[in-house]
Amino acid sequence: SLTVLQALKDGLKRADADPSVKAVMICGENGKFSAGADIRGFSSPKRQGIALGPIISLIERSEKPVVAAIEGIALGGGLEVALGCHYRIAHVKARMGLPEVTIGLLPGAEGTQRLPRLIGVPAALDIITTGRHIPATEALKLGLVDEVVEENTVEAAIRLANKV
Repeated sequence: SLTVLQALKDGLKRADADPSVKAVMICGENGKFSAGADIRGFSSPKRQGIALGPIISLIERSEKPVVAAIEGIALGGGLEVALGCHYRIAHVKARMGLPEVTIGLLPGAEGTQRLPRLIGVPAALDIITTGRHIPATEALKLGLVDEVVEENTVEAAIRLANKV
């Protein structure tokens, strides 16, 4: 939503400008990282100049480590946000993917570029073209996430952020 995009942008800019902030952790709410964009918004008038791609680039360019704490699902734009982070921790029950292809849409926030760089072209092509949901354990084997935990994902992400 526009509110989430604005909050991400504002929060990242504040964190980068604040010398007391040493790292950033991005998480979802209610046990879900992000299901991505609401496709009903695609047909609405221009979204006041806020787009997901530039916000993900802002995450990626941060001089401070940014850690994604993935719980539940990270799908579509949600996975693309996680791909922009420097580190990714997932709960063992988390699932990730780019399901928008199943309705004829290509990932639009540079996930088709970041995913192959992270896990290689063959594995990325499978995920991009099938829209299947990848379980956390497979994501770890592919190199999509840095760590899989059974405990509180947010606490694990904070520990990793403090370590790096």
